[in-house]
Amino acid sequence: MSRKHPVIAVTGSSGAGTSTVKRAFENIFRREKIAAAIVEGDSLHSLDRMAFRAAVAEAAKAGNYSFSHFGPEANHFDKIEETFKQYGESGMCRRRYYVHSEDEAVLHNKHFDLTDLKPGQFTPWEDIEADSDLLFYEGLHGLAAHGDIDAGKHVDLGIGVVPVVNLEWIQKIHRDKEERGYSAEATVDTILRRMPDYVKYVTPQFSRTHINFQRVATVDTSNPFVSRDIPTLDESFVVIRFNKYLLQSDYIDLRYYLNMIHDSFMSRPNTLVVPGGKMSFAMELILTPILHELIESKKK
Repeated sequence: MSRKHPVIAVTGSSGAGTSTVKRAFENIFRREKIAAAIVEGDSLHSLDRMAFRAAVAEAAKAGNYSFSHFGPEANHFDKIEETFKQYGESGMCRRRYYVHSEDEAVLHNKHFDLTDLKPGQFTPWEDIEADSDLLFYEGLHGLAAHGDIDAGKHVDLGIGVVPVVNLEWIQKIHRDKEERGYSAEATVDTILRRMPDYVKYVTPQFSRTHINFQRVATVDTSNPFVSRDIPTLDESFVVIRFNKYLLQSDYIDLRYYLNMIHDSFMSRPNTLVVPGGKMSFAMELILTPILHELIESKKK
């Protein structure tokens, strides 16, 4: 970890809702005038869309029906660790982008002075902007560990976004249908194929985070594969777990959160529960003083 060049990693599975935490951080960055260099987790996959589909087909021919974006074969775990380590040491690193859509292709073609980038491809690598205050990563593997690789040891603040698994599946099924046109059956096949890597490489990260935000629905999600809609925030609670190191710090005040967040309560000495509709407010309330501490330590 680096006090001079801090690294923040927000990690969560596909459909978990990491974008909600990202928006909370963006609000804080804008309000507090913090210059953050952004690294997108998708950009550190090792295979583009066409190569990944080909690899899935080849793996299936060999009897492996669990090849997925969650495992080391489809990711540059080494580059994630290298990116965090380089930034922590120097305040600089390299990054690229994964092109998700036609609109993004237009923007990246313009930025890189290209004409042939298409959805499903990666942009060229480039240096991040100079003089950033911190590095912000959002994606699947911000605290990934595999063999000798341990990205989490270079992370100053690790945030896990972990809805209960049925809610996570509901969110993914609906997102894939609305944004990508996938059928529910196709998404279920993806969920099943990813399960071994999900258990081995994704869930262990949430034991290494500093804070986990877990949304729990208060409506019936017992069969996520037939759910007609995503439970709303007001139909949820958010369980917020702090690790022991944060609880020992001067900038985490659980009693203050209880006073500020109406209808919140403690379920364990290290766990705050807040109404789902207060999730964004709670995130900014908790994360702002932590960012202040990171920036003050950087200045010192």
